[in-house]
Amino acid sequence: MIRGLHRTTLLALAGVFLTLLAACDRPPQLPRLNDGDTIVAFGDSLTHGTGTTEDQAYPAALSRLIQRTVVNAGVPGETTAEGLERLPEILEEHQPKMVLLCLGGNDMLKRQDTAQTESNLRQMIQSIKSTGANVVLIGVPEPKLFSGAPDFYEKLAEEFSLPYEGEIFNDVLKDNSLKSDPIHANAEGYRVVAERLAELLKDTGALQ
Repeated sequence: MIRGLHRTTLLALAGVFLTLLAACDRPPQLPRLNDGDTIVAFGDSLTHGTGTTEDQAYPAALSRLIQRTVVNAGVPGETTAEGLERLPEILEEHQPKMVLLCLGGNDMLKRQDTAQTESNLRQMIQSIKSTGANVVLIGVPEPKLFSGAPDFYEKLAEEFSLPYEGEIFNDVLKDNSLKSDPIHANAEGYRVVAERLAELLKDTGALQ
């Protein structure tokens, strides 16, 4: 009898452990998006779609995949300081339910202070969340060989409990078949980005 109880306890503990492990692998969960909800993709040339047409940029590709309005609010060459200034107008105009935030690459190219880049992104996240919209953070790889996104992206994601995709552009830009130049994707690369983001949104519970 005691041996049977011991085995039952072990099985129960194993079940709890597996449940906790699965929860750790899941990104932070988000409210379900309704059909009429608007998503804003806010960023620079990687969001704008430099290297392909606007119809093949990742916001347009994502919109087709998830059957939701995804506004392309990407401005080539924009830094986080410029994005911080532009953001309130975009939020007021589109009143999004969700913002896909992907900025920082131009700060790195211009060798701007990393702490200031982090601060600008933090202020943008706070501004978006103050409207009631959710944020999905997308990391941008450093413009050098064998490097991923800087640590401050993951730090901010943990600070605000945000869904975070830190490898997507790093993976695409390491594959010559998926890029139009050293720092931009091509149409196929942006399609891969859209597919990965759609999967992330499903994992967060925002989409079925």
